[in-house]
Amino acid sequence: MRSLIDTNVLVYADSGDEPQRQRVAIDLIKAHREAGTAVLAVQVLQEFTQVALRKLGLPPALVRQRLAFYGRFELVPTSPELIERAVDLHVLHGLAFYDALIVQAAISAGCAQLLGEDLQDGRLIGGVHIVNPFAGAA
Repeated sequence: MRSLIDTNVLVYADSGDEPQRQRVAIDLIKAHREAGTAVLAVQVLQEFTQVALRKLGLPPALVRQRLAFYGRFELVPTSPELIERAVDLHVLHGLAFYDALIVQAAISAGCAQLLGEDLQDGRLIGGVHIVNPFAGAA
């Protein structure tokens, strides 16, 4: 099932301070990559890069390796049209704008689900199911 993977999944894959979430994230990324069902928004790559460099303190060379790997996923670019539709989601569903942008990227890519922990697990927005893959992971 085509799934947009949110930033926190990528971050947990490289964060060793929560090993259960790290394992979930790595397994999820691997499974979707192998199945050809992984979708990323360019916004997710930008956010991941910021967190990887600043909070995780990953070396720039490693961040570049991760970007090269994630760049092989299907990517949804940010465009004026995507932003306009995200504004509509923001208004209609009361989402924070950047969350609305991620949801709109999933909708635009025809994803069945958005995998991340920042939105309400189980919610359906524009035909996309919000799934928190870390629910239950301590």
